[in-house]
Amino acid sequence: MALYFVLMKLKNLYVAATSQHVGKTTSTLGLAASFKKANINTGYCKPVGQRHVELKGSVVDKDAVLFADLLKLDIEPEIHSPVIIGKGATVEYLSYPDKYDPKAKIIKAKETLSQSHNAVIYEGTGHPGVGSVADVSNAQVAKLLDAQVVMVVEGGIGNTIDKLNMCMSLFREHDVPIIGVIINKVIPDKMDMVRTYVGKWLAKNDLRLLGVVPYDNTLGYPLLWTIANSMNAHFELYSERGFNKVENILPGSVVDPEILKKSNDNLLVVSSRVLKKAIEHIREIMDREQMEQCPLSGIIVTGGGNISKVSLSFIDEYQIPVVRTSLDTYGVVIKISKLEVKIIRRTPWKISKAIDLINENVDIKQMINLLRE
Repeated sequence: MALYFVLMKLKNLYVAATSQHVGKTTSTLGLAASFKKANINTGYCKPVGQRHVELKGSVVDKDAVLFADLLKLDIEPEIHSPVIIGKGATVEYLSYPDKYDPKAKIIKAKETLSQSHNAVIYEGTGHPGVGSVADVSNAQVAKLLDAQVVMVVEGGIGNTIDKLNMCMSLFREHDVPIIGVIINKVIPDKMDMVRTYVGKWLAKNDLRLLGVVPYDNTLGYPLLWTIANSMNAHFELYSERGFNKVENILPGSVVDPEILKKSNDNLLVVSSRVLKKAIEHIREIMDREQMEQCPLSGIIVTGGGNISKVSLSFIDEYQIPVVRTSLDTYGVVIKISKLEVKIIRRTPWKISKAIDLINENVDIKQMINLLRE
């Protein structure tokens, strides 16, 4: 989709979503990159954050760090992540409401960003009601910023429409304009159906369908480091390779040759007593199929016990990161299945994919026209 150069000032854009994990950050990444590609001097802010890291003696939302890399920003916590509602903040605010003025912090960030950018994209947090305890729900913040809202919802038809209607009511209550909807994570062979039927409902309710984005399973691939952290496990060997991505889980007792042939990002989950046998089997498959690269991105060893010399030789040859956990194989698989995977700085392939998905499937040109002041 061709873009054109835009030098005029645009209205503020607020990216909201019907719930967590539906693609708010993915969409914001793609929009920010597309605006930048259109020669728009674009700023970013996460007005209210929940998950944070320490930076320059302050706390800043993790997403703000991610966008600083993309937009080449020098992060200023009070500007790019002015309000953090972390653990204990709810009780603290309700106990001493006069101590805090989150709205003043958000307004200060808005004024600073508007002076140095032609457009500012504000990323919401969680579902529309998050932040209500401090009077900074997504809808209240969008109103404060005088922003136009794009709502992101997960793909489907009935459930998608129900969630949209419920979540948009909060923005209607605060008289915040919603310029359109992005339907994300749509099963590829249902794209046309979702576009047709959700599009009909949106048109009936005077809402624009700005894009239908297909589900891409690569965005859900976790890092070995993320998996290890989720189960409080520790790296025993080659921890520097903990940022390898994981596509498939291989139980040590059932190593599927077809999976090994298709990907080099497989995670072997195996007890120490079965490890030697599993590695010998993998070596046999590699030799038979003449595989030049090791198909394992990591190994999780469950339970106690030493690693055999044969296994260590294979691990050292390919420098495979090894994680040790007290959980059994079933417990590891359950932990991984419940893992919520976020786009982070250490997943550059996800950042590129997110940008491509939005650029290819969302009408950026229409959005820019809608945001003209």
